[in-house]
Amino acid sequence: MPVLDIEQFTAAIPDYKPIIGLDPGEKTIGVAVSDVTLTVASPLTVIHKAKFTQDAEALFDIIDYRKVAGIVIGLPVNMDGTEGVRCQSNRALARNLLRLRPDLTITFWDERLSTAAVTRVLIDEHDVNRKRRGEVVDKMAAGWILQGALERMRGIRGEV
Repeated sequence: MPVLDIEQFTAAIPDYKPIIGLDPGEKTIGVAVSDVTLTVASPLTVIHKAKFTQDAEALFDIIDYRKVAGIVIGLPVNMDGTEGVRCQSNRALARNLLRLRPDLTITFWDERLSTAAVTRVLIDEHDVNRKRRGEVVDKMAAGWILQGALERMRGIRGEV
């Protein structure tokens, strides 16, 4: 299955199945998971990147264990709307995951400023130090990305 736009993705997700959000970075992949009603995103874990096959196996373990119906991958679009190297890398991640599991349902979500927004919340509202921020920011950014996609999906389905 090709990567879907958010409308197609929403239509393809069965009722009462969670989805996951990914915030792929250079060294880690932040992972968040939704509830089965597709209302709330929760930060879940961070996968420390090694070889792609190991990273994919770690993702597939989460997908299988949680019976995940779809994947939202953050796409770090530049502020002017153009796509840079990180976008290309995240698109390659989706292609490579689909090569291993062609039945995956994947979409992208514009994640502009997600890490910056999460970092600001951690500093301003929770006074989290730099070391602790480094441990949680990636999975929280995945949650931010997933929550944005969930809210758009509710709008597509006509829910308030």
